[in-house]
Amino acid sequence: MIAVADASPLCYLVLIGEIDLLPQCFSQVLVPQAVITELLHYDAPAAVREWASNLPAWVCVKENPLSATTGMEKLQAGEQATILLAECMKADVILLDEKAARRVAAGRGLRVTGLLGVLGEAATRGLVELAPAIDRLRTTSFRASPALLKATLDRFGSR
Repeated sequence: MIAVADASPLCYLVLIGEIDLLPQCFSQVLVPQAVITELLHYDAPAAVREWASNLPAWVCVKENPLSATTGMEKLQAGEQATILLAECMKADVILLDEKAARRVAAGRGLRVTGLLGVLGEAATRGLVELAPAIDRLRTTSFRASPALLKATLDRFGSR
């Protein structure tokens, strides 16, 4: 299963110590260069910059696709590149957290999940304990409503 990842899911998986779930859940993890640039930005957390500076072998960085971004003008460069890469690589899933980007990707026919979906899938496979992972997520700047976190735990946490 091919996944194309945006910055947010990668960032928070690094911060909660669960980045190695990705190669266990997906046969290929593709990341556009624009996302790596975001992860290396001086405003990114030090642990994220360190990870992006020394990418594991399972991360496949691709050049940013050159394509029309009609309908994506309000999205960040990394989000645009992630959506375009997912389209041109015919990815099975795109990993996005931001609502506007998720809406655009879904509208373009892409299968969308985010950080919580990855954690939930990993929990169903017995790869992570969901409640402690979400507790670690709560200590970061990740924004999700308490209701969404509870729904994720209700859906995936008891397996």
